[in-house]
Amino acid sequence: MHRRTISEFSHSKRVRCELNPILFFASRRSFIIGGEGVDDPPYADVPRPCSRKSERKPYPTPMKILIRRAKEEREARKAQPCRVLEDPPDNGLLVPELIGVAHQVYQAQQSLLHGIRKLIDVIPVQRCRFCFEVHIGRVGHDIRTCTGPKSGLRSAKHVWRKGRVEDVVYFPKCFHLCDRVGKPRVGHDERFNVQRIPAILELCIQAGVDLVKYPTKRRTRPVYCIEGSIVDFEPDKEKDELRRNLEESVLGTKTEEMKRDSNSQDLSHFLKHLNNGEEMSLKELSTTTLESWIQMISGAKRILDKYSVQTCGYCPEVQVGPKGHKLRMCKASKHQSRNGLHAWQEATMDDLVGPNYVWHVQDQDRSTLDNSLKRYYGKAPAVVELCVQGGAPIPVQYRSMMRLDVVPPGRDEVDLVA
Repeated sequence: MHRRTISEFSHSKRVRCELNPILFFASRRSFIIGGEGVDDPPYADVPRPCSRKSERKPYPTPMKILIRRAKEEREARKAQPCRVLEDPPDNGLLVPELIGVAHQVYQAQQSLLHGIRKLIDVIPVQRCRFCFEVHIGRVGHDIRTCTGPKSGLRSAKHVWRKGRVEDVVYFPKCFHLCDRVGKPRVGHDERFNVQRIPAILELCIQAGVDLVKYPTKRRTRPVYCIEGSIVDFEPDKEKDELRRNLEESVLGTKTEEMKRDSNSQDLSHFLKHLNNGEEMSLKELSTTTLESWIQMISGAKRILDKYSVQTCGYCPEVQVGPKGHKLRMCKASKHQSRNGLHAWQEATMDDLVGPNYVWHVQDQDRSTLDNSLKRYYGKAPAVVELCVQGGAPIPVQYRSMMRLDVVPPGRDEVDLVA
């Protein structure tokens, strides 16, 4: 009778797991971390790099969905060879609700760079001389993960030097498109005549940010698609007053509402502090810089849902626009079969902004990180680790990645841990 009761209980428990496994495994954890009535954030671990250099990046959208979309577009083109593109930004027009978001992302990116420049003067940043490894702290770690030249002679140990702003966060550059719909591609012979700017800045410009240094064409009428080719019937010499009045009447109201957002006010206030030379405490500076990072990432993700960004499947090259460029400069795997052209595919947020994951140090007073205990350590983007060491609160979305619930054992206790 006792054995039968146990089997029935285990069977009901197994059925409950099969019906809702996420709720079963997360119920106890949500009570400990989040408290009552607060759900746990989704678990996020550090993305693992490709095991082989010849391996292609994973597709964000499954290949079956991409093939189905291509078939639907081809059938629609056959059914209606000449049609007007209605949905922005494919028709050359701006997305009204994303104009204010683009201004916020641009302002957050500028304030982020200002904050990092101030923080690295107080909190040292270490960079390996032979590879891209970065560490936040006064002394570099002892984890043997160096893959640079002659790393075997050093037993994969890192050789540390002082880091810079580019080591904390990396903004890959792309070509600036003056007309993202009319001329979306840059030829190989045009590579020296077209400016290269950070991809996050180009994304903001295409989403509605107007900068004098980087002019871009703004349309007031949608373009036509004739047998797969984009045709623009809008006159080239358009009066600036007509375009300005149209933008103010249709898009100006929504832009002003987005600009009055409280986060934008905080960022502009932060920039004024930095430009005027007023002193801020280390904790306030770290908190504001971390808020700028989170706002830039969240805003850029919203823009990526509408505006397309391309990346090479084998190298870090990025191009903001509906298509990739035609430069024959790819030196990654299988580039001979492509004649040096990039293998373009849909880009992700990590391709647009390089987070540069670093090891998280829970105890600053403790000695350096030990190589034998590396499986107990967590990681975080270098910006987040820099701000956390400056006194900023740890964001919820990075708690699981930083492994805050794991207590690393001592060096003499490694053999006792299962």
